[in-house]
Amino acid sequence: MADDLGYGDLGVYGQAEILTPNLDRLAAEGMRFTHFYAGSTVCAPSRAVLMTGKHVGHNDIRGNRELQPVGQQPLPAANVTIGEVLQPAGYATGLVGKWGLGSVGTEGHPNRQGFDRFFGYLDQRHAHNYYTEFLYRDEQQVTLPGNRMPEPKREDGAGHAIEKATYSPDRFTEEALGFIDAHQKQPFFLYLALTIPHANNEAGTEGMEVPDYGIYADRDWPAPQKGLAAMITRMDTDIGRILERLKTLGIDERTLVVFTSDNGPHAEGGNDPDFFDSNGPLRGVKRALYEGGIRVPMIARWPGRIAAGAVSDHVGYHGDFITTFAALIDRPAPDSLDSVSLLPTLIGRGEQVQHPFLYWAFYEQGSRQAVRAGTWKAIREPMFSGPVALYDLASDPGETTDRAGEYPEEVNRLAALMDEAHVAHPLWDGE
Repeated sequence: MADDLGYGDLGVYGQAEILTPNLDRLAAEGMRFTHFYAGSTVCAPSRAVLMTGKHVGHNDIRGNRELQPVGQQPLPAANVTIGEVLQPAGYATGLVGKWGLGSVGTEGHPNRQGFDRFFGYLDQRHAHNYYTEFLYRDEQQVTLPGNRMPEPKREDGAGHAIEKATYSPDRFTEEALGFIDAHQKQPFFLYLALTIPHANNEAGTEGMEVPDYGIYADRDWPAPQKGLAAMITRMDTDIGRILERLKTLGIDERTLVVFTSDNGPHAEGGNDPDFFDSNGPLRGVKRALYEGGIRVPMIARWPGRIAAGAVSDHVGYHGDFITTFAALIDRPAPDSLDSVSLLPTLIGRGEQVQHPFLYWAFYEQGSRQAVRAGTWKAIREPMFSGPVALYDLASDPGETTDRAGEYPEEVNRLAALMDEAHVAHPLWDGE
């Protein structure tokens, strides 16, 4: 899973400038989804939706903000994650990269949420720092050589390094390859939660941190755009290494590979999402509930099981992964989820269940809610009480024309779905 990668940032989704040959090949050899959604428009809740199969109206993690006195809110132990579904079935479970759902000593730590092994960032603000002095292996800090932060140093590890030698995404690739090597003879689940192309927000306009601009060094582009392009192509190269390792080990045809992003493109670290048309034909970016903030790339490849070159317009979202993976291993999914199996679409097993609607909520910037039901999409700002805008995604995927005045019955129906989807939570709704 990429971090803040837009719907239009890959060649196979229409990107014209940034080269992504390995991900384009992944789509050519598998299935590309055109109406797939993130769990949220920002990091932590999107990851919580992916892990638990509960949309943000039911989820315990509904935003990025820190909650005192616990700091970044940990995912409560009562949740059942994808890892906790797969572990009892004999799967080795590993997480490499960005977690953002619980720190050391909390019930949300990945080792307490279904992962045998963890390497990476626990805190999402720490994850901004590509040249951090340390990462975590399980619950222990691991030093990254050659990186140095200015004094005084922040306890959470965030900031902008003044000496840069070890680039954390490079370490993530090595850890991922090592995990695959170690578990090649048994069932395994690897959640590779990359931080590319998120900005280092603490670095200001220099936030697109990358060791070099690579093939884009001589382009007549602003430095942040060279950085974004170099980050994405570097990620693509690393994914190519992982795909090649699966082939070398002879497990390529027995491995399902899924690629997606946690939300839409960002406008941080000096990046201009319009420069490369990162949201493609869609409106909005990260933190918006327009399509550009929540519709994301989704590619699935499984040679011999998923048809090569397939394109699906099925409307799904991150919350569907837990039920899909449970179905794959013939295990029941947890109860009371907002999740359906994608197997009928992926491999033609059974009849594809459709979501009656998908729901999102965002608690910052005055708050907003959105729901998609069929081709209709409604957005209400502020949450619960504001006016409802209505869009027909079939004829207007860019959400340019509000149809609320023409279809009041649809406005009322979708507003009622928003009310139905929201379950009050004391930490988020003050109730």
